[in-house]
Amino acid sequence: MRSPRLFLVDVFAQSALTGNPLAVVVSDAPIAEPLMQSLAAEINFSETTFVQRRPSAGAAYRVRMFTPAREVDFAGHPILGTAWVLRRHVAKPRGGSSMRLALNGGVVPVSFEGRGKALTTWFTAPPIRLGARFPPATVARALGVLASDIDRRFPVQVAGAGTRALLVPLRSLEALRRARLDLNRLAPLIAAGAPSLAYLFCADARCAGNHLTARFFFEANGVREDPATGNGAAFLGAYLMKHRLLGSGPLDLRIEQGADVGRPSLVRLRAGREAGRLTVSVGGAVLSVAQGRLSLGC
Repeated sequence: MRSPRLFLVDVFAQSALTGNPLAVVVSDAPIAEPLMQSLAAEINFSETTFVQRRPSAGAAYRVRMFTPAREVDFAGHPILGTAWVLRRHVAKPRGGSSMRLALNGGVVPVSFEGRGKALTTWFTAPPIRLGARFPPATVARALGVLASDIDRRFPVQVAGAGTRALLVPLRSLEALRRARLDLNRLAPLIAAGAPSLAYLFCADARCAGNHLTARFFFEANGVREDPATGNGAAFLGAYLMKHRLLGSGPLDLRIEQGADVGRPSLVRLRAGREAGRLTVSVGGAVLSVAQGRLSLGC
């Protein structure tokens, strides 16, 4: 049996070595869960995904996702990067216009728009739930900003679909740049039911043609910041439509992220209603970095 294949890609990237890096492991045989977690910790990207069998015709690819610290049910850039790898290197016939990924959190449809360097990979988000709201002043202290930096016209609110995040609307890019997650100050909010993931955004952007800027902090063996966040963008789509921050929709937005960690990224977000049902899609470009095979026994 051949060793598992390893692919490194950058998701939401506009040029080489930007965007959010992802490792994708494709194996013909099952890999033990402890080994998957150890490999994710060794690679130390925000997520590593594992595809362990080819589906029958028309079925979904089974995918598991691990941060360096734990398995997650739903994460955006791993969906896009994994689907891109499967389309390019695994699927037969290759180059199709759609596929489905079976995650712990459910089956997610993925589509491909354009071609060549203009190819955008999109996933359709599962149903997103908007949940508890939290006091802006308490949240501000945990994020290293002032209470006055939070846009009080809209709530600080939890959103989720398998994974949950705290959505925090800020008034300016300057406040967004100052933000720093403090896990000690976040602890009382977690005790009250808040997640340890925070998606901060403001309705401004550095580059002309873009609409919003975001940052995403989370806990994984310490505080980490994601260069680009697909699930956070999906949560934001549901939040924007609910609170009409940018009108009643439909929305077709370009979100900047990652400049504060030296990995500039561009996330595409579409949201609207079809037959009265909210639909949210997140897309981005994927660029190949490296590929090979794992050398340890799996």
